[in-house]
Amino acid sequence: MLAIDHLILGLDRALRVVNGQARSRRDNPAQGIAEANMSDEEKAHSAGLMRVNHVGEICAQALYDAQGAFTKTEDIRQQFQHSGIEEEDHLAWTAGRLKELNSHTSLLNPLWYAGAYAVGALAAKSGDKLSLGFVVETERQVEAHLASHLDKLPVQDVRSRAIVEQMRVDEIAHGAAAQSLGASELPVPVRAGMKFMAKIMTASAYYI
Repeated sequence: MLAIDHLILGLDRALRVVNGQARSRRDNPAQGIAEANMSDEEKAHSAGLMRVNHVGEICAQALYDAQGAFTKTEDIRQQFQHSGIEEEDHLAWTAGRLKELNSHTSLLNPLWYAGAYAVGALAAKSGDKLSLGFVVETERQVEAHLASHLDKLPVQDVRSRAIVEQMRVDEIAHGAAAQSLGASELPVPVRAGMKFMAKIMTASAYYI
């Protein structure tokens, strides 16, 4: 395929992701669970947390798209594609939950996608082992972040909690798969920088 074709396909995918056109291939974990009675304040809090999770999935799509595009190893490309498909499920689930909560996705989604794609491309250009290591560390941090959301979500918001729990299970599996393909441990300053950037993203996305 010509480079221009790759570019067009990449732009088309980016637009679909940012515009909320993700589709789920698996059943929503909240399917069949009744909506809870929550106060307006509790709904707003759940929405803020789910918006953060949705932004995380926007970033995941960009990272996997970039890393898959720039790796030269077919096994790794296929794993990135597989993980990306499951992350698209998450994207659809969180977007749907935000609608149920009468809220909105982040207004900064184009910025989040562009920034994450650039980071993913840089990771891929650093070599497969470091690129895989980036996935392992990302998923480790995301899993911890989702576990914290299970503590922060209103207890009665069982629909959101079911989605977050399945996302957490999937993220653990994605990290383990990357580890099995030969990931290298990232340097401590890089891991610290990732945590710092994640804090900025979560603090912003909760509101915007």
